[in-house]
Amino acid sequence: MRFSHRGTRHPLVAVTVLLCALLCPMPADASEGPDTSAEVARLYEEASAATARYEEGRYAAKAQRAKVRKLDRLLAKERAAVEVLHADLGRLASAQYRNGGDLPQAAQLLLADSPEELIRGQRLLGQADLAVTHAVGKTQRAAARLATAKRTADRARRTLDRRSADLAELKRGIESKLASAQWTLQGEADRSVAAGQCRGAVRLDQPETDSTRAWMTPVETYELSAGFDSAGARWSHRHTGQDFAVGIGAPVRAVGAGRVVSVTCGGGFGIEVVVEHKGGYYTQYAHLAAVTVDQGERVHPGQWVGQAGTTGNSTGPHLHFEVRITPDLGSAVDPVKWLDDRGVRL
Repeated sequence: MRFSHRGTRHPLVAVTVLLCALLCPMPADASEGPDTSAEVARLYEEASAATARYEEGRYAAKAQRAKVRKLDRLLAKERAAVEVLHADLGRLASAQYRNGGDLPQAAQLLLADSPEELIRGQRLLGQADLAVTHAVGKTQRAAARLATAKRTADRARRTLDRRSADLAELKRGIESKLASAQWTLQGEADRSVAAGQCRGAVRLDQPETDSTRAWMTPVETYELSAGFDSAGARWSHRHTGQDFAVGIGAPVRAVGAGRVVSVTCGGGFGIEVVVEHKGGYYTQYAHLAAVTVDQGERVHPGQWVGQAGTTGNSTGPHLHFEVRITPDLGSAVDPVKWLDDRGVRL
């Protein structure tokens, strides 16, 4: 999973930044990290909400288009029914003409075999006329109702299509801001790793978690990439964990309750957190862009311990997750099986 980022800066912005640096210098220990981390976390939430609203609007528009198509078919059937009834009425009129429908009543009485036969024929013909007239009127009223319903559905469809387009534009805007903030955060993380000096925990607003769950996945939304014990040119030996393909800044959470035993930011794993759990197991969260916990801190299931990134020996943004029987590299066990044994399936 590879990402690229290109940025341009307007000359006026560069001059403004330079003047601010000269006239309003920041304290030596100041860092943009907490603000950037919080901005990325906020934009992730906004992007998620915007995506949900966009998908909801898109499905609503799709359903409305299906409704319009159905009304089109019903309207076509009603129109065909009206045409059939009109044709039937024409045939009845022709038959009436052939049977003397054009003759005066007195002439029909003279030509009829009996007055009763004439009256019965006239009554039947009148009933047929009324039935056809009633059917034509009923069908025409139904067609008019369908046409009105179709116009209403068409308007609703156009409104939903416009709303979907607006939501798509909003979604693209948030994602663009998120991408920019993500790479700003990654740049800060890379500088921290290059200096071999961790910036310290970034305190973000923690989400509410389901306290009844003892174990969970280290990230909420993901795609699995490199698995445990897989071979490849990127590793000196075999792969020691399970990789989760996620974006820079994606919240990384403790899979279970435990205590943070180390927070480091150098070497092949870049910025990493190791958590000790009951039962003698340790979990590692590596290639982070930021950490949200300090060494010695106790964590609960689902608590954010960092934000995903691509620090260290990494070809693209992802979380490298390990389960170990010691806090050190070289004692890893299969994390997929370990999680599965605890009721968590990837």
